[in-house]
Amino acid sequence: MKTDLQLDPAIMFPGMGPSDFAGLAKFMLINPVARGLMAGADDVLGYSLFDRYRDSVGDYTEHAQVAFMVNCLALARWAEQELGIRPEVCVGPSFGGKVAAVYSGALTFEEGVLMVLRCARALEEHTARDHRDLVTQSFARTPQERLDGILRELDERGEWYDLSCHVDDDFHMLTLERGRLDWLTGRLRAAGGMPLYTMHPPMHTRALAPLRDEVEREVFGGLRFADPRIPVVADQDGRLLDTGEGVREMLLDGFVEPVRWPRAVAGLRRLNVRRLYVSGPDALFGRVRCTTSSFEVVPVTPRVALRPRSLRAAG
Repeated sequence: MKTDLQLDPAIMFPGMGPSDFAGLAKFMLINPVARGLMAGADDVLGYSLFDRYRDSVGDYTEHAQVAFMVNCLALARWAEQELGIRPEVCVGPSFGGKVAAVYSGALTFEEGVLMVLRCARALEEHTARDHRDLVTQSFARTPQERLDGILRELDERGEWYDLSCHVDDDFHMLTLERGRLDWLTGRLRAAGGMPLYTMHPPMHTRALAPLRDEVEREVFGGLRFADPRIPVVADQDGRLLDTGEGVREMLLDGFVEPVRWPRAVAGLRRLNVRRLYVSGPDALFGRVRCTTSSFEVVPVTPRVALRPRSLRAAG
């Protein structure tokens, strides 16, 4: 359904995936906005974010998550200054929703740092205690009808599972017990699908309902969500959020509700968005067909930001 709103362009903050530390580190050290945000993060944390990020082991540590947010926000500000963009709406699938909450003005940067840090710690502690056997598996080349057949088999076997992410028509993420992972990946390959990466802790699953309640009480209880300066499109259903309470609920629901990216894309299209700037390292949401067929996608990455102006103009 069309709307009279014309919120173009939009900016997207990607979900977090494995990142190239060298490329991110170079941008964080050279870009003045990134350096300023790192200094602000250091003040909140009480130690050097860069040093902890450099020394941490793993792609999703608490320090890697804060550093990812710093990079995404710094790149957005770089794009405003160097490309002259003025986004009218923002969206952030999965982890990107936390960045969108800060960029939109629903949270201050300092509050965003604390939120990311404390949510990361709470997730790690909760899953180590209660869900060590649950993983989230991503896979491509599996249209919905083939996935439905696999899910029926799981139902017939009495196996527990949860759809965690609908990325595109043939791209999904499923949470299930680690012991069923070999069966799932084998069944996906037999159906022509392509299993990709396995995540632990698991993401976006109703199994994390107790964690959602804990975060609401112990993390969000100390945060004040203001009405955003620019609206946020929810990654679960494509709703347009223009209140602090709406952004707060979106982030909390992200623990237990699946990301449904095609619905978010539909929400952006209802707003007549034509150009989508993807601010941050992205190997997924900005590249899938439902995104590239709907918008002119403009990557805003550390590599782009570090190019000389003459090369950016030529490219």
